[in-house]
Amino acid sequence: MEKRLCPECGDEIIGRVDKRFCCDQCRNNFNNKQNRTSTNFMRNENAILKKNRRILMELNPDGKAKVHRDKMVEKGFSFNHLTRIYTTRKGEQYFFSYEYGYKLLDNDWVIIVFQD
Repeated sequence: MEKRLCPECGDEIIGRVDKRFCCDQCRNNFNNKQNRTSTNFMRNENAILKKNRRILMELNPDGKAKVHRDKMVEKGFSFNHLTRIYTTRKGEQYFFSYEYGYKLLDNDWVIIVFQD
């Protein structure tokens, strides 16, 4: 019978005939390497969305607030990342990071809202 080698570390595999890796650590390392690219992208995107949510939450302690856009940018808010867009019957658009949203007003003012 031919020796079977672990695709992660190259050690000999001992055990069942259909076993692919020598140990759980090698199996996990192999799978983590396979998924690293897509996982990193999602992790980075979600980190930006969570930061946006935290900033909106800090600037809106009472459920509705009006702040200047510069204050949001100063805290590191990214206007390019959002979870959804809500359009009212009047055609106004609110941009959301999870349950916190904002609407752009004139003269770089922003109204921040909270939606359950």
